[in-house]
Amino acid sequence: MKNDILVYVFDDYADWEPAYVCAELNRQDSPFQIKTIGLDKGPKISMGGFRVIPDHDLMDYPKEFKLLIIPGGDSWLAGKNTEILPVVDYAVRHHIPIAAICAATNVLAENGYLDHVKHTGNTLEWMKEQAPHYRGEAFYVEEQAVSDGGIVTANGTAALEFAREIFFLLNVKTPQEIEEWYHFNKVGFYH
Repeated sequence: MKNDILVYVFDDYADWEPAYVCAELNRQDSPFQIKTIGLDKGPKISMGGFRVIPDHDLMDYPKEFKLLIIPGGDSWLAGKNTEILPVVDYAVRHHIPIAAICAATNVLAENGYLDHVKHTGNTLEWMKEQAPHYRGEAFYVEEQAVSDGGIVTANGTAALEFAREIFFLLNVKTPQEIEEWYHFNKVGFYH
């Protein structure tokens, strides 16, 4: 039986941000499988126009999952999608890792999840502007992606680095294999 990785989907989510990590974790030979979770089971349309029908809604999701991935998207800036916070709370209470990228990091910041772990986002200034209750400035790191205390964060230009940190966190391959995967995807065939 495969271990579930939950990916939060909502209208206008940034579909490319979790793409690399999901493609690798959902491979046939992987011990993981990607499952989507939404506010409800109605279709969600990504920024790129992909229509996704969530596998689970916020009231009916598996309690045994190995990671919650929260992609970015413009709707975070409008204060939408915070319905996922009870699932985030559940994950934190049960020591299940969380991975957030781009604008989704601001919601974690606003709700205190980044106050005591190293993290990153789309610049410290922007995080402080978007998350007025944020108190984790001392733990902010100017890196593409950061993993600490079971929380992975990344800025919106760091889909590959986001994936790499998740692979390290889940121990899906050897460190050398992860670095080789990252290098190949970052520079391609001809560098």
